[in-house]
Amino acid sequence: MDTFFEDILRKVKKKSLIIRIITLLISLFVLSLVYNLFLLPSNLVTGGINGIAIITNYVYEIDSSIMILLISATCLLFSFMYLGKERTAGSIIATLFYPLFVKLTSLITQNISLNYEDTFLMIIFAGVIGGLANGFIYKTGFSNGGLPIISQILYKYFKIPITKSSMLINSIIVIIGSFFFGWSMLMYAIILLFINNLMIDKVLLGISKNKAFYIVTNKEKEIREYIVNKLHHTATIFNVKGAFFERKRKVLLVAIPTRDYYKVTEGLKLIDPDVFFVVEDAYEVKGGK
Repeated sequence: MDTFFEDILRKVKKKSLIIRIITLLISLFVLSLVYNLFLLPSNLVTGGINGIAIITNYVYEIDSSIMILLISATCLLFSFMYLGKERTAGSIIATLFYPLFVKLTSLITQNISLNYEDTFLMIIFAGVIGGLANGFIYKTGFSNGGLPIISQILYKYFKIPITKSSMLINSIIVIIGSFFFGWSMLMYAIILLFINNLMIDKVLLGISKNKAFYIVTNKEKEIREYIVNKLHHTATIFNVKGAFFERKRKVLLVAIPTRDYYKVTEGLKLIDPDVFFVVEDAYEVKGGK
């Protein structure tokens, strides 16, 4: 029986791996379309290897796919030398296929005509589509390689936080780009990055359809009855101790659909004007009866 389940688990992992690789390849292809259709023609430098490729293409007329391949391969080599085989393996597919897709899509996008005078429209589409593609790449568990590898190495050997080193590297690239394409490009790049990160979060976390309430009140019984008997939602009660006065209190944890947000907040205020509560997005709610 154990052998049977091990075989099933092996098949599940294999199936999952194939789906993840397919998702990665599709996402990389979409990112290459975004690069050739929106970023390169508009000279939108948003950091990373894409930003370097745009600058070198403009200044030295170096083919973007070649520059991306050279930088990605160099970073992959550093990853193998300083991070090891296991951590490098997840970057190999992106290192090989992304430059190839950039080259292929450059031939496709030559026949597509867009109005590049409307830069704001370009950054919206680039941010949304690129953010979705990047989000799916992160969900696969693979890495898109490139300059983030440098940040990982800096963290491993010098304990420099990845977010700080990554921000510094990308900021330098964006600032260099602004010298060639104007400071307006810098502002457009900031907007594009904001949209991109927003869409990544939506892919990874989803759209919040529920709210989680943490409620501290002196009228615990009345509020519990209101939530359970009137709104027909469950509540979890646990004991806590205040940090200042060290008084023992009870906290109600309630997860409700967003549509009932107004009923809960206004009901709490009417039942206990001194109620204290914190609300946060709950992206996934399961179980509880």
